[in-house]
Amino acid sequence: MTTSDSGSDSDSSGKGTGKGTTLHIAQNPEADELLGRSPLAALVGMLLDQQVPMEWAFTGPYTLAERMGSDDLDAGRIAAYDPDAFTELFTTKPALHRYPGSMAKRVQQLCQYLVAEYGGDASAVWRDAATGDDLLDRLKALPGFGAQKAQIFLALLGKQLGVRPPGWREAAGPYGEAGSHRSVADITGPESLVEVRAYKQEAKAAAKKAKAAKAAKKPGTSRKK
Repeated sequence: MTTSDSGSDSDSSGKGTGKGTTLHIAQNPEADELLGRSPLAALVGMLLDQQVPMEWAFTGPYTLAERMGSDDLDAGRIAAYDPDAFTELFTTKPALHRYPGSMAKRVQQLCQYLVAEYGGDASAVWRDAATGDDLLDRLKALPGFGAQKAQIFLALLGKQLGVRPPGWREAAGPYGEAGSHRSVADITGPESLVEVRAYKQEAKAAAKKAKAAKAAKKPGTSRKK
């Protein structure tokens, strides 16, 4: 399996398992090692990646596994966990997320879905996906995964985890572009992390500016002098 952004739709199989690859998203060796070998940890990290720094989100699976007394995450165990006790694993300081209560619920819902639909095997979500669009649909069906999050994770699978069904780049949209620095799919070390963060900040500023301009054009927003 490769860790570079060199995959294409012409890869011989495109059926990577998403396991055994060294990632550098959390910028923490132990947390990144877990992300590389555990498909569920990678999914949970992606789920947590909202409204917090990327490193915090992707360190979450490792911290959660530690608090559960394990070296990996188990979908079946999480799905069956007492909801209040599971929430406490998130809220215990240092909290796993800025919104630990709601994210604990989302992670448990994700694992319950994986148990019901894939026998608790996270890698089964992408293992036999026939095309990029098929994989995108599977990811979008996951609790907590909207269209953008699904495309970003699809790009991560293709760029760094060797999962490349035909048409994966197109299905991932702009996040699948080679050489881009748009998302966690493009983080391979400290330098690319800085580039991705800069891109996200620029995109956020542009969106804020566009929103302000749109609001200024609405009737009744101008003030009479």
